[in-house]
Amino acid sequence: MAKAPLWSIERIKAGLKRFHQERGRYPTATEFDEYQYLPRAKTIERRFGGLIALRKQLELGDEHDFRAGSYSSQRAHTINKRAHEQERIVYDFLIKRFGKEFVHREYFFTDDHRTRADFFVYDHTHGFCVDVFYPASLRNLTGCLNIKLKKYAGSSALLRYPVIFLQMNENIEQYILDTLINKKKRELGSNQALMSWDTFQRYCRTRKPLRISSLSRQDQQSLRS
Repeated sequence: MAKAPLWSIERIKAGLKRFHQERGRYPTATEFDEYQYLPRAKTIERRFGGLIALRKQLELGDEHDFRAGSYSSQRAHTINKRAHEQERIVYDFLIKRFGKEFVHREYFFTDDHRTRADFFVYDHTHGFCVDVFYPASLRNLTGCLNIKLKKYAGSSALLRYPVIFLQMNENIEQYILDTLINKKKRELGSNQALMSWDTFQRYCRTRKPLRISSLSRQDQQSLRS
């Protein structure tokens, strides 16, 4: 008697139903890999020809490709909204610590506007850059970090300043980030660091804020303009 497959279509369907009940939608490929009640996306690829084919077979609605349509638009809207909220949290913290005059948003380092940091903070040690992001998972974090390293590569202006890649997912703690960096083939630059929110707050407390009164009159006017 043939042994039934570990992931029967009935079991997969039950897992999808459970996921939908919990989140109000069906999972992406990455979420298949992370959800304990579903097989890995590669298993779906081998058995059914991919997630789109599986969704069609199970008749999970009109939209089978989550990379397009209203699902994609809704996901982009959610990501953009969350990014704005996270940047606001960081901005409020930075201006409270260093002063509004010394925190620049969307700071461009090149004239062609190709290299931009979310924030540049002036302090007594000349300043530092902050690039904020929210990875949904460790896998997503690795992809985001690779993109950022490529973006900052070759920007000689940045060599003078520390660059903090600040990930805001509170479920990914600093020890996880440190382990990732230690195993990573492409190393961070000597002036680059990957930090959690808690670590970043501690880092900022080691940086001495500037005061308007300590600047020259010309620098004061420049900051206020």
